[in-house]
Amino acid sequence: MDRNVYALRDTSLLVSPALIYYRDIILANTRRIIDMAGGAERLWPHVKSHKTGEMIRLQIDLGITRFKCATIAEAEMTAKAGGKDIILAYPLVGPNVSRFLRLAAAYEEAAFYAVGDDLRQLEILSIEARKIGITANVLVDVDVGMHRTGVSLDRLAGFYEAAAALKGIALNGMHCYDGHLKDSDFNARKAKVDEIDRGVLKVKESLECKGLHCGLLVMGGTPTFPCRAGKDNMYLSPGTCFIGHWGYHNKIPDMDFPPGAALLTRVVSHPAENSFTLDLGSKGIASDPAGERGIIVGMEEAKPLFQSEEHWVFSPPPGQPLPPIGSDCYVIPSHICPTSALYPQIVVARDGEITGEWEVSARNRRINY
Repeated sequence: MDRNVYALRDTSLLVSPALIYYRDIILANTRRIIDMAGGAERLWPHVKSHKTGEMIRLQIDLGITRFKCATIAEAEMTAKAGGKDIILAYPLVGPNVSRFLRLAAAYEEAAFYAVGDDLRQLEILSIEARKIGITANVLVDVDVGMHRTGVSLDRLAGFYEAAAALKGIALNGMHCYDGHLKDSDFNARKAKVDEIDRGVLKVKESLECKGLHCGLLVMGGTPTFPCRAGKDNMYLSPGTCFIGHWGYHNKIPDMDFPPGAALLTRVVSHPAENSFTLDLGSKGIASDPAGERGIIVGMEEAKPLFQSEEHWVFSPPPGQPLPPIGSDCYVIPSHICPTSALYPQIVVARDGEITGEWEVSARNRRINY
C-alpha cells in the first residue's frame, strides 16, 4: 500500500496511537456503494463500524436515510443525527425493552424497528408498548446460516403468523444477516446468497398470500452486498465497506474498497537488532477476529512477534532497516468496527492535513436512554 496516501504532513501535536479517517476515501467508497446498490434509497447501512454522528450526516448528505444499529446508544446517536428509519438489530431483553420504547417515543420523526426471534420476547415488547401507548415496529430476525440469533427458515412462516397476532407490535418484514458468508470467490459466495434469498422470498410470498404484511426485507452485510447489488426487492445492509479495512480488502478480491482508516503509531523501542516496538497494543487495535490484526503501510511484510496491552513488537522484512525511534508508522486495522470503538475521537484528514475531529459518541452503551 502507498504510504503517501495515509501519511500526514504534521503530526507533532498528535498523541499516538490515534485513529484517522480519510474523508476523501470514505466519500469515494460511499458514492461507489450507492452506485452499486442502484441508489441511496436501497441502502440500510450499519453504524457499528464508526459509531459517530458525523459519519451518519455525511451519508445523509448523499441521500442515505436508513440505518441499522447494534446498541440503543447507536440508535439514539443515529436519531440525533437525522436518521429516518432505524433498526436496532439486536434482541431486546431486560431494561433494553423499555429503553428502546422510550427512545422511539421521544423521536417521533423517526421510525424505529426492533428485531425478534422469540415469542415470549415479543410478548414482553408488546405489553410494554401498550403500557406507554405506542405500537412497536418489528422485523422478524431470520437465521439464514450464521446460527447466532434468528428463526430458522423451516420455522419462519409459523413464527411470523404467531407473532403477527400479538397486540402492541406491528410486523413489517424480516431481517436476514448472513455474516458467515465470507468466501473469497465471488461466484461461490453469490450461489449461497441466491439460495438464501430464494428461501426467504418463498416464505415472504406465502405470508403475503395469507394477508400478512411483510414489506421490508433487510438483507446481508458487507461481504454479501455485491452479490445482491442487482436485486430490487430488498434493502441492502453493508457496513464496513464505507470505511474499509485490511481484512476484506486483502481476503475478498471483489471487496476492493480502499481502506479509509489508519492508526498513527510511533516506534518506541528497538529491543533487539532485528525488532522494533510500536505504541499500539491490544488496547489500541481490535483483536477480533483471531489472526492478523493489521498491517504497517509500506512495511506490509513486517512480521508481528507479539503484542501486549500497550506494545506491539515486529521484525522488519529481510533487508529493510529498523524504523527510527520516534518515527511515525501507519497501521491499517484488519477489523475497523471494534477498533473504532476503542477511541473517543476520530481524527479526520484530507490531502495529508488534519481537518477536524469526530466524536465516537456511541462507543459507550448509554447516552441518555
